[in-house]
Amino acid sequence: MAGKKRRRKSLKPRKKAISRSSQAELQFSVSRVERYLRESGYVQRLSSPTPVLLAGILEFLTANILDQAAKETQDKHKKRIAAQHLESMIKSIQQLHPLLGDGTKSLLEVMVLSKDK
Repeated sequence: MAGKKRRRKSLKPRKKAISRSSQAELQFSVSRVERYLRESGYVQRLSSPTPVLLAGILEFLTANILDQAAKETQDKHKKRIAAQHLESMIKSIQQLHPLLGDGTKSLLEVMVLSKDK
């Protein structure tokens, strides 16, 4: 039987695969961030810790914005975070202005445009 290869069966069971997101204890998908970086064409070469760091930064920013919006919602005696709360929090955080700039659309405008379709 030339050409056939035999596989040796290992005595040890295979380890269960653990995602990079769970290893880094992140909620954001590290694999998705890496795929977006590769497909976008921003980088020619990508090291393995880069998407983990970027996913952590995105999760941190999102958590801070949602936390601030939740506080504003509670101050107004509401039970749900509305688009207006998120928009006012994004506008009020001064450190986000260099990142977002003037090119960001209003969340309310996006919601109105999506309802019209």
